[in-house]
Amino acid sequence: MKLTLLVVGKTDKIYIKQAIEEYTKRLKHYVSFEIQIIADIKNAKNLTTSQQKTMEGKLILSKDYSGKEIHLFDEGGKMFSSREFARFIEKKMVSGLKEVVFVIGGPYGFSNEVYKQANSKISLSRLTFSHQMARLLCVEQIYRAFTIIKGEPYHHD
Repeated sequence: MKLTLLVVGKTDKIYIKQAIEEYTKRLKHYVSFEIQIIADIKNAKNLTTSQQKTMEGKLILSKDYSGKEIHLFDEGGKMFSSREFARFIEKKMVSGLKEVVFVIGGPYGFSNEVYKQANSKISLSRLTFSHQMARLLCVEQIYRAFTIIKGEPYHHD
């Protein structure tokens, strides 16, 4: 199985970028993993929130999702403990899915069309994080999930 983290916009903070790269490198020992970046919408400041979500949604949905599941990181999603998230990923692995795509949207969330296509919504926390921090947290939690699945000592209860 392959895991993809699809994100809107680039990560421009060097320290966050380096941390994401470190966890991405570690993840390659467990699973085929990649981060795909959808470019920021040009002239977004001239668009309404709704227009921006619609345009980002079209870009997100322009990808081929056949044989894949889409899970959105969204503040209104289900919250997992790290062990529960590991079980979630493990179930996806044994289900025979070709690919699982986790998506972090733009600053205003997702369009209704994206929500309709998604298999689930996952919340990182009741706290709000910058999109760059959310990316790092997602990659770290995916890495943590694999260390839990493999019984490695990274995670402590």
